[in-house]
Amino acid sequence: MAEKILVVEDELVLRETLTYNLVKQGYEVSAAADGRQAVEMARQTPPDLILLDIMLPKLDGFEVCRLLRQEMRAPIIMLTARTDEVDKVVGLEVGADDYLTKPFSMRELLARVKAQLRRVRLLREEFAAETPVSTQQMTFDDLILDPDRHEVYLHGELLALKPKEYELLIYLAQHHGKTLSRDQLLEEVWGWDFSGGSRTVDVHIRWLREKLETDPANPVRIITVRGAGYRFEG
Repeated sequence: MAEKILVVEDELVLRETLTYNLVKQGYEVSAAADGRQAVEMARQTPPDLILLDIMLPKLDGFEVCRLLRQEMRAPIIMLTARTDEVDKVVGLEVGADDYLTKPFSMRELLARVKAQLRRVRLLREEFAAETPVSTQQMTFDDLILDPDRHEVYLHGELLALKPKEYELLIYLAQHHGKTLSRDQLLEEVWGWDFSGGSRTVDVHIRWLREKLETDPANPVRIITVRGAGYRFEG
């Protein structure tokens, strides 16, 4: 069954070019010209991946990403005409998985799409192949991670984690007590071909600490190992 891609781009020529090339690769493609239409289409037929321009009429790409990320876990690749680092940080905050700066080559875009879809397939296969033991709840005092339900509880309260925050926390917890480098975390959680750099890991660690730690400035659950990476102590 063909994987479904939603293209959200207000520029007609680029929207049609993207659609044409993705269809040639065997994907099922739908396209939206503005942010509101994109949200409606994604809710009606959830895509496997979203290509999302930032500068959109009605709702900009950041707001579309924020809304859809609350409802679905499909990879979101943001397309931007700007190279500002602030754009990338804001995009990560609202849940984007990858970035492409215009102008980009169609070969690179198709490679990014393929890589994100492959990463999702591998994650699904890994979860399906895990033994019952590995999908049991992981409990660290008042912190409970439930891979089966895809949920995390702290003090009995369900935490609202972004998809990448959740994946990062699960990976850290599965390697409890082991120091993991930024490059290792980047490769295992984001994929080897992610272009965001190791700063992405630091940003997500900071967000996790804000939600997990009593005093984020002096963390006791996720420890920084100077010059080496991070270690999860529970």
